[in-house]
Amino acid sequence: MTQTPTPTADTVRRLLHALLGETGTATGGPDVRPVAAGGAYSTWWVGSRQVLRLAPDRDAAARQRRELRLRELVRPHLPVAVPTSVAHGEWAPGLTYTLDGRVAGGSAEGHEVSAVGEADLAGLLTGLREVPVRQAEQLGVARVAPRSLEGLRRAAVRAAERLADADEFDPARLHQLTPPAAVQLAAQPGSAVLVHHALADDHLVVSADGRVRGVLGWTDAIVGDPAEDIAGLARAVGAPAAVRAATLAGYGARPCLRGLWLARCDAVLRLADRLAGRGTTPPPLLRTRLRRAWEAILLERVTDLPTEDADDAL
Repeated sequence: MTQTPTPTADTVRRLLHALLGETGTATGGPDVRPVAAGGAYSTWWVGSRQVLRLAPDRDAAARQRRELRLRELVRPHLPVAVPTSVAHGEWAPGLTYTLDGRVAGGSAEGHEVSAVGEADLAGLLTGLREVPVRQAEQLGVARVAPRSLEGLRRAAVRAAERLADADEFDPARLHQLTPPAAVQLAAQPGSAVLVHHALADDHLVVSADGRVRGVLGWTDAIVGDPAEDIAGLARAVGAPAAVRAATLAGYGARPCLRGLWLARCDAVLRLADRLAGRGTTPPPLLRTRLRRAWEAILLERVTDLPTEDADDAL
């Protein structure tokens, strides 16, 4: 069995030399350095304007090929930048790479999103809803059933007790989401859209003035519950900003509240898992996401939502 090669700085330099040599754009190699949080890919800064991502295995390579096609599908629908591949191919047999132009800006972790930035996020959610679902599925984007909010609530209650023992969280806060309310906030039939599914801090590119300039990391996209992206935004930029953006995008109370509680339960579970030694996300970042998800919004009384049409409640 052939061992999968591990990309190194020399691997990156040889690949770039071949690319630049073929095009004749440079005689010397650009500066390369690894990106600290590369995720599932080996990720490298190339100079100041490009990013190189190398798939470490065949599964990641398949996802990267799909991502390249998906980015072209979503680009016309979004008001924010989507990375553009300058070059792509294989860096080892069966293992892909993409050299992308860098989207200028920083992460949402280090920049506050302004009111105009919330409008950018609304445009993002609106654009994702406009992407033809059938075309996305033809590219290999999987359709995923909505999660059970009640099942997630029960798991979060148990995790909250562990966080309470560590003096990290007051489990009484989860009492706001009752079992009947969790059932009431189930996803509605026929609501599936293209979902980015990974709207974390480092995938939102935010400028110093609070505008959202781009969205990275499209390999985890699915066709499914739009509340998942509202939840991702709640953890990344805070619950009030996420709900305002979703409301501006035309989402009513039910998906907004569903996204809010998905975010809150997920944030509790992920911090509890990390403190138990599972996962690699730094605990300070998980604590920040927990705090953001639990920021208060105007609409909190989920048990008072009308059973027939909750969308009129916002």
